[in-house]
Amino acid sequence: MSEKNPKKTAFISGMRDGLPIALGYFAVSFSLGIQAKEAGMSVLQAAVMSLTSLTSAGEFAALSIIATGGSYISMAVSQLIINLRYILMSFALSQRIAPNTSSLHRTCMSYGITDEIFGVSVKQERPLSPFYTYGAVLLASPGWVAGTALGVAAGNILPGNIVSALNLALYGMFIAVFIPQSRDDKHVAFAVIASMLLSSACAFLPYIKDIRAASPGTMIIILTILISLIFAIIFPIKEDDESNTEEK
Repeated sequence: MSEKNPKKTAFISGMRDGLPIALGYFAVSFSLGIQAKEAGMSVLQAAVMSLTSLTSAGEFAALSIIATGGSYISMAVSQLIINLRYILMSFALSQRIAPNTSSLHRTCMSYGITDEIFGVSVKQERPLSPFYTYGAVLLASPGWVAGTALGVAAGNILPGNIVSALNLALYGMFIAVFIPQSRDDKHVAFAVIASMLLSSACAFLPYIKDIRAASPGTMIIILTILISLIFAIIFPIKEDDESNTEEK
């Protein structure tokens, strides 16, 4: 079936991987909807925000600025810093798609580059099909939007401890995305361990901890570039290995 219709196969595969992401998104965005309601947003406004943004950290930060009456400039700067990591993810995925992928496909794929969708996408064999991303986003995005809308509409019904527990779903889901790949590839496992250790160390190192406290997004970017550079030097991917992967 994959030889006759590879686009359909990739799309269905993306939907299969996008389903658990959608469930996790629904749980986490429920608390986002509660915060949106406290900031004075309606169900429609919160749903449109989640549909067009699709970023948990960015939206939580935006709601905090809205609630405190912050300026448009502070909103723009905060979103730029918090979401910079998606640029790095885009760079990584651009190397996994076919070189002749159209600009339209690239643009459409960029909408769905989140931490979790990126995590499942990098595990796919090269070249990465845009239709895999479309399938994952088709389920993940509505899950995020629906959770936000429901949080605004009925968020106060749930006890506070239940809402707090829902916030842990995103972290658990994110771990579940990378654990299988870490188990299969020791280089990925080393990178994950190094990331956790360096991130923890940044909370205690002089000067660096101040940067982390002032701008967590900036620290994420710095650590991502640093760790990627180190592992690219120590464990480079040979061109022959990439070619063999693409031929499969």
